Order: sequence, then C-alpha cells, then structure tokens
Amino acid sequence: MNWELIGESLPKLLAGAGVTVQLTLFSLAIGLLLAVPLALARLSHNPLLKYPTAGFVFYFRGTPLLVQLFLIYYGSGQFRDVLSDMGLWTYFRNAWFCAVLTLTLNTAAYTAEIFRGAIQAVPRGEIEAGKAFGMSGWLLFRRVTLPKAFRIALPAYGNEVVFLLQATSLVSAITVIDLTGAADLIRSKTFAVYEMYLTAAVLYLIMTYVLVYAFRLLEKRLNAYQHRSA
Repeated sequence: MNWELIGESLPKLLAGAGVTVQLTLFSLAIGLLLAVPLALARLSHNPLLKYPTAGFVFYFRGTPLLVQLFLIYYGSGQFRDVLSDMGLWTYFRNAWFCAVLTLTLNTAAYTAEIFRGAIQAVPRGEIEAGKAFGMSGWLLFRRVTLPKAFRIALPAYGNEVVFLLQATSLVSAITVIDLTGAADLIRSKTFAVYEMYLTAAVLYLIMTYVLVYAFRLLEKRLNAYQHRSA
C-alpha cells in the first residue's frame, strides 16, 4: 500500500465525498417532498391519479438506476431543440442537475411505496380514536395517520437513504466527480487501484455508519413513549 499517495490524494477524495453528500441530501429532500403525494395518489380510488402514479413507481423501481441516468443525461440530447424552446436545455446539459433529477425520481418512487405500505399499516383503532376526538379529513391525516406512518416507515426509509448514498457512486458514469469519480480519476493517472478504491470504500463506510447511527437515534427518540409505557 502506498500510504504517501493516499495522503496526497485524500483532499481530492474528500472533495468528491462532499459532492456525494450534496447529491444525497438534495435528492432525499426533494424526493421526500414528492413521496407523500405519490403515496396518497397510489392509495387513491381515482384512476387518473392511481394508475399514472403506479406506472411511475413501476418504471423507476423496475429499471436499473444506471439506465435511468443514461436516459436522462445522454437521452435528453435527442430532444435538445424542444428543451431549448422550453428554456430547459441549460439544465439538462448539466451532469450534476441530471444526476440530482434521476436520483430524486428514483428515491421518490421507492419512498412512495414505503409510505404507502406504512399508511396502510396504521392501526385502525388509532384512526377511530382520532375520529372520536372530532378529527377528520386533513386534520386526522396530519395529526394521526402521517406521524404514525412515519414511525412505521422509518426503518425501511433508513435503508433507502443508505441505498441512495451508495447509489450516488453511479453518477461518475455521467462525468460527475463524486467520491467514486474522484477515486477513478486518480486511479487513471497513478494506476493505484487498491489504494484509491479501498480509501473510497472506507469513506463510504464512514458515511454509511453515520447515517445508520443517526436513524437509530431518531427511531429511538420517536418511539421513546413505547419504552416509557412499558
């Protein structure tokens, strides 16, 4: 192992890790905002809401993320004239934007299914108790159904966050210099395969452990009332 090379390369790898964190946070934030409406649309009895949403979820969960990245980044070039007329080509020519867009849509589809299952798993008794207190409609959903569904969904959502963090490694395929991209760039110049990829792996492990630990703390905090009642 060339420890001197690892030390010299660490600033570039950490800069790439910063890009990885940015991609993860942006995609998670926007994806979470999209996921709840998508989950409600999946549960809707209105076919105009239910079936298009089901198709969206089916596509993004059923196709490889790498293919989705290629379709949005490289495929958008086939529609350059249309996108230019709409004033969108400036965005779609940017690899970072296409990476965030693809990751956002992908995680929104997975998170929507997580929340859909969680909403359906909310105990009927708690909903009836909310109705007994005079709550209905949006108030009942906001104060009873959604908080309980979020607690139920949290373990699965934590796994989705970790998956998304690791999935960002694919964006280097569309020229985004994230952690994997930085490691690959240094490797191509130095031929130090083990040094670069093992260091990148260690950095991914650290970020993953931080996320897992954070979700354990959050889950423990949200479910603290169960321990007190026990």
